[in-house]
Amino acid sequence: MNWKLAGLARFSDLTLLLLRLVTGAFLIHETWDNIISAARMKEFAGFLAQFGFPLPHLMAPLSVAVQFGAGVLLILGFATRLAGLLIAANFAVALYMVHWAEPLRGWWPALILVFLGLHFAAAGSGRFGLDAMARGRR
Repeated sequence: MNWKLAGLARFSDLTLLLLRLVTGAFLIHETWDNIISAARMKEFAGFLAQFGFPLPHLMAPLSVAVQFGAGVLLILGFATRLAGLLIAANFAVALYMVHWAEPLRGWWPALILVFLGLHFAAAGSGRFGLDAMARGRR
């Protein structure tokens, strides 16, 4: 039975592409309101202040920029490993600062993003990304 399942490996670049697209789109979607609305960014800074983040008025735009930028990079498959590290770091901080006292259900979204980030850092863009195109030109 396992010998038949091993054939699924040929789809790994496609599933990596889909994972990059979905994750990137999610990060862009979740930060877009902070980018287009000063009020929403101020609200996010207040949220960070509530959890004891230092300099929340600077940390909020930084976090939004990291998430949005990493989302764009994932969709393009460009600097995918760096984007993955940025995602993992951003959400590891979120786990520690915001979700630490919550049950696993509260940790889950940020925890998954930490491990997705680590996966992208390890795997890169796969065959369907600008990283792979750049490698092919060298």
